[in-house]
Amino acid sequence: MNASLCEHLTDTSRTWHQPASGRVINGKHRIAKVLLVMAGLGLLAACSPSENSEKGQAQAVASKPATVKWAYTLPTSWDPVTSRTGADINTISLPYASLTRLDNAGGVQPSLAKSWVYSADGTLITFELRDGLKFTDGTPLDANAVKAFFERGKNQKNSFLKDQLAEVQSISTEGATKVTLHLSEPNYQVPYLLAGRTGAISSPAAAEQDLGKLSLWPVGAGPFKMVDFVTESHAYFVKNPDYWDAANIHIDRLELTVTPDSSTLVPSVLSGSIDLATLPARKVKEAQASGLNVTIAPSLSVRDISINLNKAPFNNPKVVEAFRYAFNRQEFIDVITAGTASIVHQPFPQGHLAFNPEVEKLWSYDPDRAIKLLAEAGYGPGQLSIVITNNALAEENSAELLQSQLAKVGVKSVIKLVPPGSSTWQSEVYLAKTPQLALDGTIGRESPVQNLLAVYGPDGIMNLSGPHASDEFINALRTVRRTPLDDPNYQRVLWAAEEIGVKQSPTNYIYANPWVLVSNQKLKNLNIQPSQVRWEGVTVQ
Repeated sequence: MNASLCEHLTDTSRTWHQPASGRVINGKHRIAKVLLVMAGLGLLAACSPSENSEKGQAQAVASKPATVKWAYTLPTSWDPVTSRTGADINTISLPYASLTRLDNAGGVQPSLAKSWVYSADGTLITFELRDGLKFTDGTPLDANAVKAFFERGKNQKNSFLKDQLAEVQSISTEGATKVTLHLSEPNYQVPYLLAGRTGAISSPAAAEQDLGKLSLWPVGAGPFKMVDFVTESHAYFVKNPDYWDAANIHIDRLELTVTPDSSTLVPSVLSGSIDLATLPARKVKEAQASGLNVTIAPSLSVRDISINLNKAPFNNPKVVEAFRYAFNRQEFIDVITAGTASIVHQPFPQGHLAFNPEVEKLWSYDPDRAIKLLAEAGYGPGQLSIVITNNALAEENSAELLQSQLAKVGVKSVIKLVPPGSSTWQSEVYLAKTPQLALDGTIGRESPVQNLLAVYGPDGIMNLSGPHASDEFINALRTVRRTPLDDPNYQRVLWAAEEIGVKQSPTNYIYANPWVLVSNQKLKNLNIQPSQVRWEGVTVQ
């Protein structure tokens, strides 16, 4: 690609059921707003002004192992059955492969399963596996292994897949490669659902041998195999030569570490101690000026202010309604995201198939109205005080900004900081649901119904008001599941369910965050999907 074309690439907009694009800002060469269509992220390498020299360097180091050092977060569990959060798919997909996977446009494509077919009434779905699959412990990944995984997901006491598999009445097999899910009612979301943790098949032999160990040492059939793990520190992997798509994995060793303090992040990438990391938006200019690559790409991540109906004062509907008008979303975007985010009032970003534009009209920032509603609830200025629970790894100053906005409507607050760790936030907020109010967010799910259940469902991990969920919402989700994805009414019924969920929940969604990633010059062809970071096609030079 010639330099002139690279310098003049400009933003385009695409809907995310046919999504998704990202832009790479190369600070060293001052290429601003270079937009990469995610189906062809190879443009990053093509736009390098030193293409020929880089090719020569790549040939010179071809004999050396290709190593990537990725700073992210460790999963809540290395066992897909006990993994707790949507963000875990980024790390779970290192040692595990799922039955299906999403392509860069958000559609479902084959993975462990090479094909699938529904029965005429939509209550049976049969997957045909690829031949010769095996786990990294050497045992076969066949139909019986898939059956055993789903049965464990349904029945294991501490499983976080139970709600996702609730409609699976039984699983049957035919030969070594065919497995059928028998559903209690039609559900056309299943292929999307199984592109994530719910379909990340683990070794039954490993589970039977030591179930507890599986949460610390994964045994799957993914692109990589774990060789070292230290809790809250790092996990190291080597390429799995038996991965079904191993030909597209060009990384020999991947070293996953926890993200360092933001003040040392850019220097760490410059020094080579990190090759890729999530970058706070306020650090974009610093990274750009340092000659690093900054990739900004569409994401399913949406930040919210979670509210607990089970805790006073939010058991008062007037207080809940007052808080609908208390938050200045644009200020959050300007101060916290350096203008990279977009306003939303729902758990899906603009452009996503499930994003309902009518929801955006329900409420707006109106502090005077919030003050009036609080007075009707019996709280004058300064008479209401709450605790803001915040994650120590959340965006810097977000809790303080929320505190200042609440003060403008006469609400006092104190900030409770939950220390970093892969389990502390999940235990206190997602399981115990102890906060009155928490700054949180969803990273999205492969299936929109799955995401709606996670944020609004009775057992939803991010439903701080659980088990509160209206019958109307549950019935609306049932309608979505029963609607084929190619039905002309599919988006309409999905929008209806989404709006019901927003109205029944006290949680306020604030802004949609894009991926903002920083990498050094050695990484090429980044594979950044809206739902996760993947490693197929990524090269090291």
